[in-house]
Parts: sequence; C-alpha cells; structure tokens
Amino acid sequence: MVSPSTMKIVRESGAVPGSEFVLEVAEVRKEFPGVVALDNVKFQLRAGTVHALMGENGAGKSTLMKIIAGIYTPDKGTFKLRGVDVRLKSPLDALENGIAMIHQELNLMGPMTVSENIWIRREPKNRFGFIDHLEMRRKTEELFKRLNIEIDPVVEVGTLSVANRQMVEIAKAVSFNSDVLIMDEPTSALTEREVTHLFQIIRALKAEGKGIIYITHKMNELFDIADEVSIFRDGKYIATKNSKDLTRDEIIRMMVGREITQLFPKETVPIGNVKLSVKGLTLNGIFKDVSFDVREGEILGIAGLVGSGRSNIAETIFGVTPASSGAIEIDGKRVNIKSPAVAMHNGMAFLTEDRKETGCFLLLDIQDNTQMAVLQNRYVNYGFVEQTQLAKDSEVMAQALRVRTPDMQEPIINLSGGNQQKVLIARWLLTKPRILILDEPTRGIDVGAKAEIHKLVSQLAGQGVAVIMISSEMPEVMGMSDRIMVVHEGRVTGFLDRSEATQVKIMEMASH
Repeated sequence: MVSPSTMKIVRESGAVPGSEFVLEVAEVRKEFPGVVALDNVKFQLRAGTVHALMGENGAGKSTLMKIIAGIYTPDKGTFKLRGVDVRLKSPLDALENGIAMIHQELNLMGPMTVSENIWIRREPKNRFGFIDHLEMRRKTEELFKRLNIEIDPVVEVGTLSVANRQMVEIAKAVSFNSDVLIMDEPTSALTEREVTHLFQIIRALKAEGKGIIYITHKMNELFDIADEVSIFRDGKYIATKNSKDLTRDEIIRMMVGREITQLFPKETVPIGNVKLSVKGLTLNGIFKDVSFDVREGEILGIAGLVGSGRSNIAETIFGVTPASSGAIEIDGKRVNIKSPAVAMHNGMAFLTEDRKETGCFLLLDIQDNTQMAVLQNRYVNYGFVEQTQLAKDSEVMAQALRVRTPDMQEPIINLSGGNQQKVLIARWLLTKPRILILDEPTRGIDVGAKAEIHKLVSQLAGQGVAVIMISSEMPEVMGMSDRIMVVHEGRVTGFLDRSEATQVKIMEMASH
C-alpha cells in the first residue's frame, strides 16, 4: 500500500484513470474485547452520490466509518481512494487525503468560538505569525454564506443549541473541501426545516462530485436523499441496492433479520386522575406562562421547532433550572421542585436529549451508569447498597432493551450512541417513576430498538405512569401521544388530541 503522503500527492494530481469509485473497502475485520464489530465487510462509494449505511445499533456502521476516517486501525482489510491502495493511520491522514467525518456525538470545544472550532490547526496568520482573528471571521462568514448558515462566528460554541452545534460540525467538515464526507446521524438534533436546509447542502456537495456516506435511522430521510443503500447486521455486510429499488419493509427486514409489525405500538389504556399539573410556569427570557396537565396513563407529546423552549420546559419541571414563577402540583399537592433530587423524590424521571454532555458518565461502565439514579433510594437499606439485586435488575433491564455489549463491566464510552441511549433509558426505568419525561428518547436509535422503546413506553402508560415525550420526529410524536402540546418561541400555542393531529396542523402551530 502507498503511504498517506503519497496518496495526498495522488489526490492533488487527480484520480486514477478508470476508477469508478472514490472509495472502496474490502474484507475489513475489527475486533474489540468480547465483540467482533466488523466481520469481513465491504463498501464502495461512487463520486457524486449519497450512499446510505443502514443497520441496527451495534451493526458496525460507526466502527467502519471510524476506520475509514483514520480513528480506528482495522485488524485486516484493503482500502482504495480514487483507485489507489492506501492505509490511513490517523484522522489527520484522512483529512489530508480528502476524508472528513461529522460525528454522531459532537466533538466541538465549548469554550472556543465558532470560528476557532472550524479553523483549529488551520488558523490564518498575520505577518507577525499571530492568529489573524479578523481573517478567520471573514473566512467563516464566507463559508456560512455558501452554506446559508446564520450563526455568529464569534460566539462560544458552548452557548449554542445542539442543532446549531451540529450545523457548525457540518460546516467544519465542508471547510476541508474533502472528496469523501461521512455524516453519522447528522439530523438527529435537527427539526424538519433544518433537515431541509441540510439536504440542500448535501445536494450542492453531490453536484460538486463529492461522495457522501450517510448513516441514519430515519427511513424517510433515506428515500429523500440517498442514491444507494448498504445494509449491515451484527457486524456483517448484508447487501447494497439502489434506494429506488427498495421499500421500507425490505430495509427493516434486512436490518433486523425479522419482521417488525408495528413501529408505534400505542395501546389504548385507561386515563386516570391528573398526576402532574403545571400552572403559569415561567423561566425569564426562555419561556412564559406554560400551563398543562398530564394524567395517569396519558402520553403527552410536546412538539415544536428546536429553540422553541421544549427542552427548557422539561428541565425546569425536573428542577435542573428552577422556575422564575409558576406552580407545579403532583397529585393535587403543590411541590417546590428546586433540584433534580426533589423531582426524583416525588417520583419523576428525566431522560435528557444530549446523552454525551448531560447523560452518560463516559468513563464508567454500563452497570455504574445504569445504577446511577437509584443509589439513594430503592436499593439502599440501613446505609448499605443491595449490590446483588441491583446488579441483577440492571442486567435484566439491559437485556430487555437489547443493549449490545459483552458484559455490564464494559465502559459505556465503547458503546455505539444508540446503545448508550438504551443504557440511559434503563437507568431511569430502574427508578420505577410515576412521572416520566422523555426528551428525544429515540434519537440515534435504530428502527428495531425504536419499536421496543415505544412498546415499553406504552406499557408504562398502561401501568399508570404519566409520560411527557418531546420529539422532533413528527411521526413519533403523532404515533405515540394521546395529546400533543405545541410550543413556539417559549409559549404554548395550543393542544391537539390524537384523533385530530396532523403534520400540517402541528407545523402551523409550531410556526406562529
């Protein structure tokens, strides 16, 4: 194989004549302790196309992409870029040779500005050798204008919403002018309007001859944007087909190896008394005068555009940020929820939308992460933790959610994003909550696991749990909710019963 530096010269001088593919990999194998992540898989990407990579969490998609991006070293396999054999030893090698990856878990540095994040290690310098911040801002503004992104280049990334951080990641990848762009769940934090914007960017890049690898769990996106689809299952390559020749059911069947009869298994359950009542809740500058009730057995969906205040409302109810004014009642009794500990004491559980920043303890193992929310209540007697029962229940919960792992002692950082999400759901279900708040519960989760989580949520509602579910996926919020509350710019614009809710009605209410 040629060295990365030789490949860089080849890239600059042009493609190898007769090469149909911009990228080819074959017979790739990768093992981690106790797990064969990739078992002799192959993949081919044509220039000027979008190639979707589909599979359940743990199927090997992200592992293969990290190998292509130089993050992991394969145990074996061959790689060609523009027809030339190459082995990439680091992410920098990959970038220099025209491969950029937009990670599912955002890797930006919060204390740095948007411009600094985009041009890190490539900062323009003035004649004295110092960073030219004015030029860096100009280059960022030029890039954002090309991509039609409206973000201030000098604000700190840590102050941005998850959606805007995602757009910065995308802009950073595009700034390398790469031949191959890898997008791992790029729309997981985006609304439909932002997804439309992203697709405009992708189509423009495709027209420039870029090859785009697109990993997603959202079927509607696949048919909107992909030219070809490759399916992986349990670390093995299954098939590659043109997207126009596939149906949703065929893709699911190849992904999971079984039929999924119902993605939204909403059960009709008795709706009981009001469990949670929110009255005039206000967080100054974020949302104002939010009022609603949730009953036992009811699933209340909350819809709205990113930045509408949906997540802020959930965080305030759970005590992450105490309210400026308003009241919260549980079972008709007013409670002062000034912290998450108080919320948990009153039977609440809250699944956050950002598993990396505010959910997972990345350096701890799966068992520790699963147990984190119950160590001060159900499993403690006379100051001692009932470790045997706790470990047993944690493992049962992980198995029920089909967490793909060799054992419960595996560090959670080694899991795929979807499997990390399942561990967080297991954590909160162990608390046996009476009020369950779910913020983007199936973000980054494959179609098989989505159906299982939806079924679990319906079963919890059947047991009398009051559920609040925030989702950017319209089919999910419509398919699972008894009622939908729509939020726009920090205020409630209305409620829709399940029978009357349509995407058009929700979007009209979310935009006014």
